[in-house]
Amino acid sequence: MIVVMQHGAGREKIDHVVSEIGKHGFKAHLSEGQERTIIGIVGDGRLTDLQHLENLPGVDAIVKVLKPFKLVGRDFHPADTVVKLDGVEIGADKVVIMAGPCAIESESQLYAAAKAVKEAGAKVLRGGAFKPRSSPYSFQGLGEEGLKLMARVKEEFGLLSVTEALTPATVELVAEYTDIIQIGARNMQNFGLLREVGKIDRPVLLKRGMMNTVEELLLSAEYILAEGNGRVILCERGIRTFEKYTRATLDVSCIPVCKRYSHLPVIADPSHAAGSWSYVAGLSMAAIAAGADGLLVEVHPDPASALSDGKQSLRPEKFQALMKQLKAVAAVMGRSL
Repeated sequence: MIVVMQHGAGREKIDHVVSEIGKHGFKAHLSEGQERTIIGIVGDGRLTDLQHLENLPGVDAIVKVLKPFKLVGRDFHPADTVVKLDGVEIGADKVVIMAGPCAIESESQLYAAAKAVKEAGAKVLRGGAFKPRSSPYSFQGLGEEGLKLMARVKEEFGLLSVTEALTPATVELVAEYTDIIQIGARNMQNFGLLREVGKIDRPVLLKRGMMNTVEELLLSAEYILAEGNGRVILCERGIRTFEKYTRATLDVSCIPVCKRYSHLPVIADPSHAAGSWSYVAGLSMAAIAAGADGLLVEVHPDPASALSDGKQSLRPEKFQALMKQLKAVAAVMGRSL
């Protein structure tokens, strides 16, 4: 349920409505636009107990939201959300490219990757310090030492950074060193972790699970927004299908569908969907043509020696060539990099 306030309703009337919502055990979430304020109501209880809100001063209408997700939906927040961070805007006119190695392996490796992606035009450096691997014997990441390397290298090149938090206990540690906290595909429905990043003052990049629907992705984002963090970036990274020639199937339709039903920005991870560097360029261009607000691309200075996902990582020269292609596609879509 949402409460639509009248045009010009003052702060006193808005606060009165919020107070009444709280008295009945619900949470109120404000979306303040140029024309009017919309108050979203979430929580356990009987919404019928709130029908009297329609009679309060300043209230224009009460609208029932039938979709299972409320705060991420356009009923509550009609305008697009733009995630702003140190001069970079995700969800605005420019397509934001995030690039770097799958895993942080050493200072020299990360330095070389950062130099390459910066020169090519990327705005955000990616790299994993904690790696969830299918095998317990695979490289698991450098942990806090990797976070420290990321912090030093990204500062030197003037880049933002994104890296993954695996557990609720590591959220504050990751937030100490990085700009954007990633929730990986395997953790999309780790609800304790979602609640924890919802309480932190950092943008969250939420990846779609490999076997999850778009609705489930939006409901996972709802967990984060319900805790107060509205700076969420959705990420399509490929879903598991019967196809064997790619690692996953990039669901390009996820991008316009999310944009229709949600106000949150949407990016794509073509590298994990492809599983092979040779398909990354095509999937990247398709994602931007479908309306993606950014890309998360794996770039490694020496993919053959990579400790994680080298097969799908672009060499620096391949990434530079891709960026030129992406500029052309973005221009056709009326956007830029």
